[in-house]
Amino acid sequence: MASADKKMAVIFDLDGVLVDTGWAHKQAWFAFAEKQGMPISDDFFLATFGMNNNSIIPMLLGRALSPQQLNLLSDWKEKLYRRIVADKLAPDKNLEVLLADLKQKGFRLAIGSSTPKANLDLIRKRMNFDQYFDAYVTCEDVTEGKPSPQTFLKAAAKLSMPQGRCIVVEDAIAGVEAAKAAKMLVLAVATTRKRADLAKADLIFDTLAETTADDFIKLLATQNP
Repeated sequence: MASADKKMAVIFDLDGVLVDTGWAHKQAWFAFAEKQGMPISDDFFLATFGMNNNSIIPMLLGRALSPQQLNLLSDWKEKLYRRIVADKLAPDKNLEVLLADLKQKGFRLAIGSSTPKANLDLIRKRMNFDQYFDAYVTCEDVTEGKPSPQTFLKAAAKLSMPQGRCIVVEDAIAGVEAAKAAKMLVLAVATTRKRADLAKADLIFDTLAETTADDFIKLLATQNP
C-alpha cells in the first residue's frame, strides 16, 4: 500500500472517461451543424472530440469568428447538450469503487476537462463527485484548449502537485498529447478511440472499470520520485 504522505495525483478527463456522454455531445453537434446549414460527419466528430468549442466551431464552419460569436454559438450547443444528457446521469458504483480506492491509497484527484463549467457542475451534482475530487479545471480556467498542456498544468497547480507525480487519464488523442506536453504520465482508456490511436499513452485499458489504484501506483513507480 502506498504511503498516504507520498505525493501522488490523478487528473481525469471528464467526457468519455468518467462519464459516457459522447453520444449526447454527438447529438448536440449534429443538431448544431444542421442549424448552421453545415455538413458534419462521424469522422469530424471523432477527430475533434476532446477539443474545446473555440477550436471546433471555426473548423466546422470553415471561417473565423469573433469572440462574441464564438461565445453565443458555444453556449447554444452546450445548453442543448445539457438538455439531452441531464436525465441520463446517475452515480456509477464501479467508478465510485475506483475513486474511493485511489483516495484511500493517498491520491489527490482532479478533473481537467475542455468542458464548460456549467456542464461540469451538472455532472458533479448528479454523479456525487465532490466527495472524491479535490480540484476542477474547465475551459474557463485556461486560455488554450487541449492539446495544449494548460488544462493539466493548471490542475496540478491546484493540487499543489509536481508534474512528475501526476497521472492523466484520457480517452482522446488531443488529451494524450496535452498530458505528454505537460510531462505527465498517461493512462488511456479506449472508450471512444481505438487502442492504436492512443499509442502514445504509457498504459492503455479498454475501460476504466478494469483499473485499480494499484495500476496507478505501479505506473508512478516507473518515474523518479
